[in-house]
Amino acid sequence: MPNANRGSVGFRSDEFDQEYDRPSKSELKRQSNELQKLGEQLIEAPRDRVKRVPMPEEVRDAILMCQTITNHEGRRRQLQFVGKLMRSLDEEEVAVIQRTIESWKGTSKAEAAALHALERRRDKLLADDKALTQLLEEHPHLDVQHLRTLIRNARKEQAENKPPKAYREIFQILKDLAKAPKAAADEEAVEDEDEDNESGQ
Repeated sequence: MPNANRGSVGFRSDEFDQEYDRPSKSELKRQSNELQKLGEQLIEAPRDRVKRVPMPEEVRDAILMCQTITNHEGRRRQLQFVGKLMRSLDEEEVAVIQRTIESWKGTSKAEAAALHALERRRDKLLADDKALTQLLEEHPHLDVQHLRTLIRNARKEQAENKPPKAYREIFQILKDLAKAPKAAADEEAVEDEDEDNESGQ
């Protein structure tokens, strides 16, 4: 006859289920480190960006305060405090902050790609005279003489290993040209909106 008590050790099998539902110590440590890093990313971000991140005022103030501390020990303590506040946020608040930081990365990638394109165009201007003709066709209002002088000076700077003053100025001109269509498009959008508002009155 089978023994009804065999295998029984005096406790029910479901007694420990609840305990295993909780995250392990290593999992809690990992989450804590991730939140600490998230806080550090916000501290390293520009202040105007931090101010626009949706989060509790207390957390934002602690981050902005940390950005102003130069004393090593004081900054370390404030970093710990920021980490502690980050750990007090609920999952949704953390998710919103993470999404915002991710969107910055997307913007930064687009900005970096645009700057690389401008750098390539500048190098082409120095290497090939046809590139200047093409640029002037696109932007006839440009000062040809000034640009030719800058290109000549930039080539000289490179040849003689001098500080890249003209080289930088060419880049700035290209950067301003790239900004102009965007500003015009923004202005046009505002005008269209005004017209819509007027017609809707």
